[in-house]
Amino acid sequence: MDSSSDEEEVVAIELPPSEFKGTLCKWTNYIHGWQNRYIVLDRGILSYYKSELDTEFGCRGSVSIQKAQIQPHKFDECRFDVIINPDCVWYLRARNAEQKHQWLEVLDMQKVTYGEASNGSGLKRHGSSVSIVSASVNSVSHSQSTKIVKEKMDEMETFRDLLVKQVDSLQKFFDTCKDTFSTEKDGDAIGISGSESPNSDHKMKEQLAVAAAQAFDFRGEALTFKTTSAGVLIALQHCLDIISQREDLWRKKLEKEVEKRKKIEELYKGSELTKQRPKLTIMSGPDYEEGPHSQIGEEEFFDAVEAGLDKLDQEQLYLEKLRQNSVSEGQTKAETHRLTSEIERITMEQLQYAQSGVEDGVWTLFAEDGEMRMYKREEEIDGLAVDPLKAVHTVKGVTAREMCQHFYNPDVRFEWETTLEKMTVLERLSDAACVVLQVHKKVWPATQRDALFWSHLRKVPKDMCRDAHDAWIVCNNSTEHPNFPSNNGKFIRVGLTICLMCQTYLDSSEENGSPPTRDNLTCKITYCAVVNPGGWAPTSVLRAVYKREYPKFLKKFTQYVFEKCRDKPVCF
Repeated sequence: MDSSSDEEEVVAIELPPSEFKGTLCKWTNYIHGWQNRYIVLDRGILSYYKSELDTEFGCRGSVSIQKAQIQPHKFDECRFDVIINPDCVWYLRARNAEQKHQWLEVLDMQKVTYGEASNGSGLKRHGSSVSIVSASVNSVSHSQSTKIVKEKMDEMETFRDLLVKQVDSLQKFFDTCKDTFSTEKDGDAIGISGSESPNSDHKMKEQLAVAAAQAFDFRGEALTFKTTSAGVLIALQHCLDIISQREDLWRKKLEKEVEKRKKIEELYKGSELTKQRPKLTIMSGPDYEEGPHSQIGEEEFFDAVEAGLDKLDQEQLYLEKLRQNSVSEGQTKAETHRLTSEIERITMEQLQYAQSGVEDGVWTLFAEDGEMRMYKREEEIDGLAVDPLKAVHTVKGVTAREMCQHFYNPDVRFEWETTLEKMTVLERLSDAACVVLQVHKKVWPATQRDALFWSHLRKVPKDMCRDAHDAWIVCNNSTEHPNFPSNNGKFIRVGLTICLMCQTYLDSSEENGSPPTRDNLTCKITYCAVVNPGGWAPTSVLRAVYKREYPKFLKKFTQYVFEKCRDKPVCF
């Protein structure tokens, strides 16, 4: 074996480790989106773990950056991509731009330092009990096979020393036999001549005894010699096996490289395949946005939306209240405002709409929970589901005014509306009318939505609710504002018309003049909504979201009002 190659191998293994590690956001998939992962860069190998505590259990994945492309994102100052091939891309995002630049510098340095030295073998030597599993016991790396061959060479040197000693012992035996034979021959010659020595018989017996002892030693040495020779042959066979395995390994690598080269040549020969390459990268990455040409299945799209909604629900466990940004751009009287006539007209229309019954064959019951019933009509506009919704519910212990005031009041909206990210009161027309712009939290893969609408609270005239003690209504309807145009920037504007009508009913004791108590109050709620989500989304996904979110919203809101008012005086 060439000594120079051994020295090079030792130098390659004994290079001082150079690590760079930290927590980054890594794009996982379209359901879970960005997740914090512990990233380790060690001698040209980029690995990631779920957290720093999981490093001792093995990485979840690792790649060599020798031939990878490190690309900073064009618009996101905290993001960069590690592109190994069109089907393998790591999307990473740092906490800030400074951390991103640190990672880019270290990645470039290690790519230059360890790129040629590793030659793709760094991944095989990277230890991980989870992600890298040996195929078989006989499959060893280059450094391990070199170590085994050296051990076998040392064993054969030991065998050589044993063989030399055994050959010397055998030579001594043969010399003794030769001397004994010569002595016996001389003794026979003397006996024939008639001049025998008196001690010749005694000496011959002693020499024969020594020869017999040497014969016993000869058997032992012969067995030892045989065993040692077999050990040499076994060691040589082991070395030959290792050489054969390395030869097969390099032959398989060569075949793979040849096959890979053929595929790459075929890929570049066909222009259509070349055009499809960016699509592979976009489909698997976070840059993919919703659109009418989406290739994500409706079930997968709904899974992503549902996972995002679940995440928003979890945030409410530790977020008590979000900051409210209230901006007033001047107050005008509701009687002289440009929206006065529109507010009056639409509010009265929604009041009549809420008081109308739920006709059989027109409305379909799709959710039922205790006193709550939810009905819908399936309607589409330009292929987008805008199903009108009507819900009826009954709540004990609150009045119609209390219910409607909490629904209208912008100051408490963050306490019960869990999907809001930001809310701005653009105008206050009066004490019971305002124009609101609110931004909803992003639910991937849907684009973030905002809504601009006026909201109006009023008491229903007595002649329009004769059976009830009193009735109140809140009406929200989409509008426009010159300073906040729709679908401008990263938000898609939602169109909505929502009506909440509540009626208070008293027990007979209340009607007879007894003082009102919350135990004798019943509030009948009618909630109507028509929402156009704008943009694009699968129809089945929208209807599945409606079925899930509307009952949860109404139940949560009514429970919120009950908890707020149960220890306060009754307010009609």
